[in-house]
Formats: sequence, C-alpha cells, structure tokens
Amino acid sequence: MSARDTILQRLRTRTDGAIPVPECDFSVMTGRGWSHEERLARFEQLITSVHAKVVHAQRSNWTQALADILKEKSIQRLALGNEHPVAREARAALAEAGVELVDAVREIEDWQREQFERVDAGLTSTGGAIAETGSLWLWPTPDEPRRLSLVPSIHIAVLDSDAMDETFFDVIETRGWAGAMPTNALLVSGPSKTADIEQTLAYGVHGPKELVVIVRHADA
Repeated sequence: MSARDTILQRLRTRTDGAIPVPECDFSVMTGRGWSHEERLARFEQLITSVHAKVVHAQRSNWTQALADILKEKSIQRLALGNEHPVAREARAALAEAGVELVDAVREIEDWQREQFERVDAGLTSTGGAIAETGSLWLWPTPDEPRRLSLVPSIHIAVLDSDAMDETFFDVIETRGWAGAMPTNALLVSGPSKTADIEQTLAYGVHGPKELVVIVRHADA
C-alpha cells in the first residue's frame, strides 16, 4: 500500500466520525453599509486614481455626453454592438454625427487587422460596478464581444448609477453567480497597465490606453 493509500485509509476509518465542515463567515467580505452617494464617490475616487475618467450624465441625455467625448478625443471610428440598448441608443444618436460606426458583430477573421489598426474606440455597456475596488464588471455577449473593451486604444463604458454594489462578494450574491456563473466576466479597474521589474508603471501596453466611464443618473 502506498503512502497515499495509507493516509486515505486512515481518513476513511476515523473512529470519531466524519470531519465536520467549518462554518463559513463571509461578513468580512460584505456589509460595508455605504449609502448610494458614498458608493458612487468611492468608485469615482478609486477608478480615477488609476487614470480613468468619469463623466456624469442624465439618463435622457447620455448620448450627448458620448458625442462630446468623441469630439474631444477626435474619435472617428467607434466599434459597438447592435442589440444592447446602449448600442442602439448610441447608433441612433450618432447617425448624423460624422463618426463611422464599426459593427463589432463579425467573424474575427473578417476584421482582425481592422480592429487593431483602424478602430479608435470601443463602446460597451456594463453589468455594474464595485465601490470597494473602483471596478466595473462586464459580461460580454456575442453582441458585445470582449474585444470591444480589450483591443481599441480607448474604451468607453456606460454605467447606470444604481448598479453599484459595495463589494465583489455582493455582486456574486445579488446576481446569483453561484448558480449561473458567467463564462466570460471581465473586471475593469482602469486602463490597461503593467509594470517592469523596477516597478515602473506603464499604461496601454496590452490594451486600452484610456478608459472613460459615462455614469448615467436617473432623470430628476
């Protein structure tokens, strides 16, 4: 009998019963008690501290804020989906804005070079945000593939202000991820960044150089 078999045999023949499962205490991972305003303030403070930009807009005029961002950053070609409400509203608002709207729902082989070399920015919706870490969470779909947020040099993300959880644990709990874990969830906490052995931080090496978050607030 091998050493492994000996150990397993001893565990199976315990005389004092089965090993009890310890109680799980998740209190340290949740229950911050922040108000809605505190969550928003903390999220903005943290995500802007790593070079992201936050723009606030009313739900009814967020596309104007988008148009202003495109003009400010001289974005001529914007990649986006078709079916999500964010994409549909953006397409309608930008139809006469002089911006080329690039369809992201294509076979990757058909536009692989195009998305790396000619697309200026990608527009996505978000599932929500995490106040504790200043992070967005995205759940990519065929209509909004993950490359929209990972390939273009500028990522523009649209966040509803009421979709703000305190912690990542709260996201998992309230969205029921234990029973339906997304296969391709993304956590975004700023532009792409990396550091070398001397701990010199560089932005945009492996992904977007800029992240702009449009926070949509309910109309008063």
